[in-house]
Amino acid sequence: MAPKRHSHSHVSLVAFRERESSVSTAAPITLDVVNAQGQSVGSVEIDPGELGGEINKQLLHEVVLMYRANQRAGTHSTLRRGEVAGSTKKLFRQKGTGNARVGTRRTNKRRGGGTAKGPKPRDYEYHLPRKAVQAATRMAVLSKLQDQQAIIVDEIKLPEVKTRAMNGILKSIKVESSCLIGLGKSDIDEKKTVYLSARNIQGVQVLPAQLFNAYQVLRPKRLVLTKAALSELCKNAKWK
Repeated sequence: MAPKRHSHSHVSLVAFRERESSVSTAAPITLDVVNAQGQSVGSVEIDPGELGGEINKQLLHEVVLMYRANQRAGTHSTLRRGEVAGSTKKLFRQKGTGNARVGTRRTNKRRGGGTAKGPKPRDYEYHLPRKAVQAATRMAVLSKLQDQQAIIVDEIKLPEVKTRAMNGILKSIKVESSCLIGLGKSDIDEKKTVYLSARNIQGVQVLPAQLFNAYQVLRPKRLVLTKAALSELCKNAKWK
C-alpha cells in the first residue's frame, strides 16, 4: 500500500508571509549573563526581529508534528484474515444445525482470527518547506527567551570528562529540570568533554546551536546557551 502523503501548502504560505512581513518593532529582550558558578557577569540585549519577531503557534505545531512523524519507525503490522493460520473451510453447514450461520474460522469476529483493517507497515516521513522549518526554529528560541526559560552562560569549559562537574555547573545556574545546552563552534573541543560529561544526565541534551530544531528546543523546560551559541543565533546581540 502506498504511504499517505499530507498536504501542507498552507504552512508554506505561512513561511512566505513570515519572510515578507516587515521588521518587528517589539521591545528588545534583556537577559543576564552568568558564569559557570552562577555569578552574574553582565547582560545581553537581543532584538526579537532577528528571531522572527513574532511567534506563530500554528507553524510551530506543524513543524513539531513533522519531526515526531519522521521519528516513527512505521513497523507496526497486523495479520489479516488471509494471513492467520487456520482452515478456510466452512465450520458447519448453513442450515439444519440450529446454530447461527458461520463461515471460516479466520474471520475477525472469532478468537484467533485476523484483524479487520489493522495497521500495516508504512512510511510516515514527510517534509515541510525548508524556510518554514528554519523560521519555526527561530520562533522556538524566541519563545524560550520571552518566557524567561533561557539561561545565558559566558562559557562552559571542562578540563576532563566528568559528569559530577557538569552536574555542579547545572546546579550553580539553577537548572533543576530538563534542559537543552546549546554550544557554539568555539565551545566544542576535540575530546567533546561537555557532550560526554552531560550525556549520562537524565533530561539533559547537548547540541551545537547550528543543529537546533524547533522540537528539540521546545521539548525541555530550560534552554542553556553559551555566549558563542547565542552569537551564532543572534549576530547583532549587544553584550554589556
